[in-house]
Amino acid sequence: MNEKSDVQQGTLALMVLKTLDGMGSQHGYGIARRIEQISGDLLSVNHGTLYPVLLKLEQEGSIAAQWGVSENNRKAKFYSLTKAGKKQLATEARKWQQTTEIIARFFAFSEGSQ
Repeated sequence: MNEKSDVQQGTLALMVLKTLDGMGSQHGYGIARRIEQISGDLLSVNHGTLYPVLLKLEQEGSIAAQWGVSENNRKAKFYSLTKAGKKQLATEARKWQQTTEIIARFFAFSEGSQ
């Protein structure tokens, strides 16, 4: 049985941006559930981790927020990606790709190979 892992703060911002890019405007609960779903339920996104990231992204201008009504008829804040957020997503995705390629080289490296 696989145990859920917590999402690290730095990677969560990238996941939020990518989720909003793919799904459009979402409330916090919807964003968290989608990230968990895409991870195959291997990640756990709690409110105490998600909302500070949403606030930071909103303050940076990467996402915009407006109040609306959720599917279960509750007042909720809906977040959407801004033009600056799309640019940030592209930049962060390139950095993340480069980082994973570097780490992959270390895992592929064995003594005697170069």
